[in-house]
Amino acid sequence: MSIALFLLTFLFPPRTLSTPALALPSTVASLSPRSVPVVVPLEPVKRLPKTLSYTVTATTYWPEPGQTDSNPMETADGSIIPKRHSSRTRWLAVSRDLLAKAGGPFSYGEQVQVQGISDELDGIYTIHDTMNRRHRHCVDVLVNEKECKSGMEGRWTEIKVTKIAPKPIWVAG
Repeated sequence: MSIALFLLTFLFPPRTLSTPALALPSTVASLSPRSVPVVVPLEPVKRLPKTLSYTVTATTYWPEPGQTDSNPMETADGSIIPKRHSSRTRWLAVSRDLLAKAGGPFSYGEQVQVQGISDELDGIYTIHDTMNRRHRHCVDVLVNEKECKSGMEGRWTEIKVTKIAPKPIWVAG
């Protein structure tokens, strides 16, 4: 204890009040409990988020070591590209800035609607792969080598990619 606190306590000791507790009026003691209606607020209905649309640049790729890593048939999410794949496989690689783990809107396994490339390549795709770090705001459409050499290879700007909302799961309640 400090000297100042000791002196203050010695010079001005704490006082106790000896006043009796106040008695409650008799009318309060005779009240009986009554039922009170309780209003429970309803929880708002959770709505699915609006679909997210992004404008990106699209290119095509096929699994070869020059365009991928040393294991070209395995995607970033661990999926194996089918040996007889084509543009109808509908797999998509996205740039890292579009992935959820980097703060983007998309995750592996999600489905997106791609519009604006061509009649053959527009449609619903599943995200399975990641592009090289140098790419930003881009998607890469999986095709086979024959398709690329027959005219599907290219680079398209102003492509619309829309996240498809998951189908609601019905649960008995």
